[in-house]
Amino acid sequence: MKLVNLGETNSVLNSFVAQMRDKTVQKDSLRFRTNLNRLGEIFAYEISKTLNYSVKEVRTPLGTAQVSTYDDQLVVSTILRAGLPLHEGILSYFENAGNAFIAAYRKYDAAEKFHVNTEYCTTPELTGKTLIIADTMLATGSSLLLAYERLLNDGGDPAYTHFVCPIASSYAVEVLSKSLPANTTLWTAAIDEELTSHSYIVPGLGDAGDLAYGEKLS
Repeated sequence: MKLVNLGETNSVLNSFVAQMRDKTVQKDSLRFRTNLNRLGEIFAYEISKTLNYSVKEVRTPLGTAQVSTYDDQLVVSTILRAGLPLHEGILSYFENAGNAFIAAYRKYDAAEKFHVNTEYCTTPELTGKTLIIADTMLATGSSLLLAYERLLNDGGDPAYTHFVCPIASSYAVEVLSKSLPANTTLWTAAIDEELTSHSYIVPGLGDAGDLAYGEKLS
């Protein structure tokens, strides 16, 4: 697995991340979703630099132009529900991509320990394509790995997979580096060192799904 942390380079991306972390700014759910969407666009632009390109001819009103455009067949996937604004941002740059969705959530037992459930998955054919999986928070890595395995089981083997996770824990990065194959890249905007006993990232930003769409009952 290759790791790319865009937050290590000074850019406007860091301003969007700062707003997402700010507990005062977080009160505006539209702004939170907008910032996630912006991050998706930035990640998509950076991922576009890694794709395969060839020169095509484009007819203009006055002649023919030679333009180099990407050849990869793309599928953009997200883990519901926090990843939806991120997904939309990526899709706005890769408008012809296929789409996949998977529901993965923590299920706590009486001892307050959790396991991850994946109950819903819909995906187009993935074999030979470039897969992008978007999830806002990467705490333990369990949800992302299960989602990846489920997508491959249902859709086939992609040629390459990009994981887009704006906020990640150093623990999860280490887990994924040991678990994912060579044809994968993890893209992030910030890596936080602390993970609590309940597997929450510190400083993190809180529950991304609740911040984007409101609190849930369970």
